[in-house]
Amino acid sequence: MAKRDSEKQGADSPSQLIDQRIEELGDWRGEMLSRIRTLIKEVDPDVVEEWKWRGVPVWYHAGMICTGETYKSAVKVTFAKGASLDDASGLFNSSLEGNTRRAIDFHEGEAVDEKAFKALVHAAIALNTSKK
Repeated sequence: MAKRDSEKQGADSPSQLIDQRIEELGDWRGEMLSRIRTLIKEVDPDVVEEWKWRGVPVWYHAGMICTGETYKSAVKVTFAKGASLDDASGLFNSSLEGNTRRAIDFHEGEAVDEKAFKALVHAAIALNTSKK
């Protein structure tokens, strides 16, 4: 069985690596990633955190929920099955052309619609668990 990315990097757990990334960023992106993480954990306190693709936080519950990538001018939260989720509040603003994924790009100074974001996380978990 192949080792997970986090296991290859040493003793740090995925959660510790995410903590380190937030601290390393040290700016609005770290704050945003931390806020997103908190919201996900409020929806699902038992969510599984992973560290994939050489530095991307990923959250799982019965399958992938979403990733949290950081770029120079955005924090991108990509929902693995976003195209199948009801986005009544219109949060998805990126990766709209695909058949599967959908993403939300958060930029400096933008507020998170916490209720709508949590609804997407709930919907992603419901979709994942309905397939089992």
